[in-house]
Amino acid sequence: MILRQFLHPDPVAISYLFGCGGHAACAVVDPIGDIAPYLRVADNTGMRIRFVIDTHIHADHRSAGLALAREAGAEYVLHAGAEVAFPFHAVKDGDQLPLGNVVVDVLHTPGHTPEHICLVVTDRTRADEPWFVLTGHTLMVGDVGRTELASDAAAGARILFSSLARLKALPDHIEVLPGAYAGSVCGRRLSGKPFSTIGFERRHNAAFRIDAQDAFVEFMVTDIPPAPPEASELRAWNAGLHAVAAK
Repeated sequence: MILRQFLHPDPVAISYLFGCGGHAACAVVDPIGDIAPYLRVADNTGMRIRFVIDTHIHADHRSAGLALAREAGAEYVLHAGAEVAFPFHAVKDGDQLPLGNVVVDVLHTPGHTPEHICLVVTDRTRADEPWFVLTGHTLMVGDVGRTELASDAAAGARILFSSLARLKALPDHIEVLPGAYAGSVCGRRLSGKPFSTIGFERRHNAAFRIDAQDAFVEFMVTDIPPAPPEASELRAWNAGLHAVAAK
């Protein structure tokens, strides 16, 4: 297993490159900005980028996913329900993305956005059970994703509550690799530590430890921070709708 974490300060976000060195196959998740660093790491580790995955259509930054996929000759992956204006590799809940000895299981986890997915990753050279989960903006260190950027806040919170229950079903030792850390506009109580475990978040994440849906919804709709600047425009840009409007 090869894993690299890219911490972005402006906008605050996290990208990942991971895969199987033995089979020279990797994926990049939630890339931002200049695509050269991802290409360089893949080259330096002797791997080919097979998949470029966006966990969701982002509302806080412009994704580099489509550009990176085109440059690397990779498949650009989104959930099948993503409403975008370009072709992509559609995945649904329960699908797998193979990377040699590394296997990626797709979990559809709507709530932050309707098309959000999490990625449960297993390295079969280590074990036949998952090692970590890439959680995007569904579960972050210290908080969960806000729910009003792509839907009604209360309706989104009810959906997110069910999605979080699926993550709570994972063993405590599973590592949580989120898509953001402290300073991101997509959470309210985010830690500056960019990784955690399911067990630690279950015990110490105020939102994640709520077990009653009504209490969770009330928690999520209280003291909602201002929306990211140009959130709607950024989601439209990432969906390719800016190009459609320009025609």
